[in-house]
Amino acid sequence: MDVQLNERQQKILWATVNYYVATAEPVGSQALAKEYQFSLSPATIRNVMGMLEKVGLLYQPHTSAGRVPSDSGYRLYVDELITPSRQLVHRVQDLLRKRLQPEQTSFETLLRHAAQILATLSGCIALITMPQSPATTIRHVNLIQLEPQQVMLILVTDTYETRSVFMNLPAQLCQDNTQEWLEQELQLLSNFLNHTLSGKSLTELATLDWDTLDRQFQVFADFLKQLFWELSQRSMPKNANPILIGGMAEFLRQPEFSELAQAQTIIQMLEESQDQLWPLIYKSSEPSTSSTVTPKPPVSIQIGSENALKPIQNCALVSTIYQKGTTPVGSVGVLGPTRMAYEKVIAFVEGTADYLSTYLSQTP
Repeated sequence: MDVQLNERQQKILWATVNYYVATAEPVGSQALAKEYQFSLSPATIRNVMGMLEKVGLLYQPHTSAGRVPSDSGYRLYVDELITPSRQLVHRVQDLLRKRLQPEQTSFETLLRHAAQILATLSGCIALITMPQSPATTIRHVNLIQLEPQQVMLILVTDTYETRSVFMNLPAQLCQDNTQEWLEQELQLLSNFLNHTLSGKSLTELATLDWDTLDRQFQVFADFLKQLFWELSQRSMPKNANPILIGGMAEFLRQPEFSELAQAQTIIQMLEESQDQLWPLIYKSSEPSTSSTVTPKPPVSIQIGSENALKPIQNCALVSTIYQKGTTPVGSVGVLGPTRMAYEKVIAFVEGTADYLSTYLSQTP
């Protein structure tokens, strides 16, 4: 949803989400005026909330009730109005270092304990996948132009398995240059990719930083991000390892899941349909087209109806990858109501993944 909010509207939306997360009660203008001291009258706040409702960021569960955030409201809040604390990420890492004893237990037991700690911190269900077996690596890459604007990437693995993906080149690139130039550039780019990617695992493709390309290939940066993200998603392991689950009790305490039938649907999915849930947890976020350097896997946040699985379409799923060196091997996630303290949960998930990555990278 492309909604441009001014500063006042952003503050009212931020306050509405924060208040609802804290109270689980529909939010009225009087409550916001009292709690946040906006120097605005309740009538002005009410008008702003009405505007936010019209554009689909808030809604009223009942005619006489206050307002609550919609999935779109949470999405804008997460994308534009919060910044997870790096200090909190480091505090989570320190807590795990103090509470866990890796030298005295197996790695599976370590993951189970980490999941329980993460669940206690977040008040939600913690999901940590067991590490995947050594990943298939890349042997050869080739870019072939099929149509004036269409390219096929052919990738050969170390086991001589072939993968391919089709993508359209940016229209501007084709319009501004001759066909001969484009063919030469694609050949040079193929050579460059072979040099860059040889020996890397398929799961690393989505986390590579294409913003640091040589200047000669900078015009292809966004195209390559999308191309290899698509390929990495298709290359996810088909036989997923078990998901370790912690915090079912914390989850059931949330008012959204007080109805037994609703909670049972989610519990049944966690127990019986992990093969459907696993790709959602292990997935990397779709690459950004900004030039911000991302030195580690991004956090994926799927809110409400964004989730592909029907049983969790009233939930939010926050997850990221943990690595051994630069190779993604597993994932850390939190599943809870959409009424989630996203700013904290993102930091909890990131801190747990960072701890596991550090531990694995220091282990022979």
